[in-house]
Amino acid sequence: MFVLVEMVDTVRIPPWNFHRQLNEAVAEELNKKLANKVVYNVGLCICLYDITKLEDSYIFPGDGASHTKVHFRYVVFHPFLDEILIGKIKYCSQEGVYVTMGFFDDILIPPESLQQPAKFDEAEQVWLWEYETDEGAHDLYMDQGEEIRFRVTDEVFVDTSPTGPATAASDTAAQPGQSTAPPKEDGGEKKEAPYTGSNAWVSISRPMSPLLSARIMK
Repeated sequence: MFVLVEMVDTVRIPPWNFHRQLNEAVAEELNKKLANKVVYNVGLCICLYDITKLEDSYIFPGDGASHTKVHFRYVVFHPFLDEILIGKIKYCSQEGVYVTMGFFDDILIPPESLQQPAKFDEAEQVWLWEYETDEGAHDLYMDQGEEIRFRVTDEVFVDTSPTGPATAASDTAAQPGQSTAPPKEDGGEKKEAPYTGSNAWVSISRPMSPLLSARIMK
């Protein structure tokens, strides 16, 4: 579930932090930049583990800050395929069962991945498993707050970096009385999460963070 990832990045230390130990200032800047962010094809960054190497620091013209290339290891949430995870039911809807693991709440188990036969109780707003016994079927409710185990069978990373405005269909000049304002965005457009998996479907909705390089340690 958690892995150590070797990373390399250039860290900028502002002048008002020059009185601090370099390791301490670098660690704070790295956590500001990466904690609770998704690194593309790596996972959800949790916290700094250690700093393995500090290269020479440079101060560039027009910028009083120092810039240091840093080699470090970071704790990252990246469940492997077929891993069994444990969480608690946050709530249910017709889309499935939403699960929280405490440090994030973006886990959805779709209906087809629940124990079968399963059905959604509209009145109680919960999913239930119609468990068959010799005495007949018993309804086992998946109530809010109950502990649940789920398995990850797929993952997809989506680049959610901001994009520019859509290009107009034609470059013709606006006619008299015609509005030149850009078209309104479609409020109903569905935004994709940067990291998803399925069976449970794990959706980590966090801002993406760029890095120079990152390598998951085996």
